[in-house]
Amino acid sequence: MPENKDKSQPIAVSAHDLPLYCPQPDAPLWARHPRVFLDVLTEGKAVCPYCSAQYEFTGEAPKGHH
Repeated sequence: MPENKDKSQPIAVSAHDLPLYCPQPDAPLWARHPRVFLDVLTEGKAVCPYCSAQYEFTGEAPKGHH
């Protein structure tokens, strides 16, 4: 998962990052909240309901997902 220093910019995720959840394993302790899985494939983007982190899907969707 690429690190995102600018929180106003979406975090780019790919098929390798699925299933997508927040917070990511590399999140600092102060940024932890209950894990929530996010559907980034339906609209190509998702926002975490806890911390408002924005995720944007890039690349090709895995087979079987549209």
